Amino acid sequence: MLGKLGAALVAEAVGTFLFFFVGAGAVVLAAYLGAGGPGLVGIAFAHGLALAVLVSSLGAVSGAHFNPAVTVAVRLAGRIEWRTAAAYVVAQLIGAVAAGFALVAAMPQSAISTSFAGTPTLDPGISVAAGITIEAVLTLVLVLAVFGTAVDARAPRLGGMAIGLAVAADILMGGPLTGAAMNPARWFGPAVASGHYDNWFVWWVGPLIGAIVGAVIFRYALEGEAEPDVTPATPQG
Repeated sequence: MLGKLGAALVAEAVGTFLFFFVGAGAVVLAAYLGAGGPGLVGIAFAHGLALAVLVSSLGAVSGAHFNPAVTVAVRLAGRIEWRTAAAYVVAQLIGAVAAGFALVAAMPQSAISTSFAGTPTLDPGISVAAGITIEAVLTLVLVLAVFGTAVDARAPRLGGMAIGLAVAADILMGGPLTGAAMNPARWFGPAVASGHYDNWFVWWVGPLIGAIVGAVIFRYALEGEAEPDVTPATPQG
């Protein structure tokens, strides 16, 4: 038997692999099929639905982070140890690279070349600073969804649906601008597989800033402050 941590690391690697194979695969498919492909809405829902299913399936094993930024946020909120967080990030990066190379092996090479295996890229009209800002804000939305529906003991138990919807909504806004990765591993895996490293720091700095801000907001402003008798349906209690 692998033990609790071993099982969690397998869940993080496998979940990240499957999430990115479907999500980045939708990007590659869009490049291959052009106007007949999934388009922005299809790409958003491929990511969102895959994440919702995987969070619901693997959350009980590892927490289903599948994202170094989420892992950093959960660590800063005091929910896991640094050693565990570091192991999670390694597992996520392994799963990400495996997904990138699986897409390179499975998808048409013309689409891999034009989409860089689904690697997020900056729109020519978006500066590096703007790209970092967009990724930070989008990641903040995701991190607050994670804390509000999966981490907080008072949270409504929605499985992974709210988290998946947060990712889908973020891609609908930011996909054409930065790729809306919200996740350093989502950039890293396809980038390694395709050799496309342009503006690499956008997808590390932006998501980590968003993660840090989200963890600080949750830990020092929101955690433990809600009234137990107040629900969304009855805001006055």
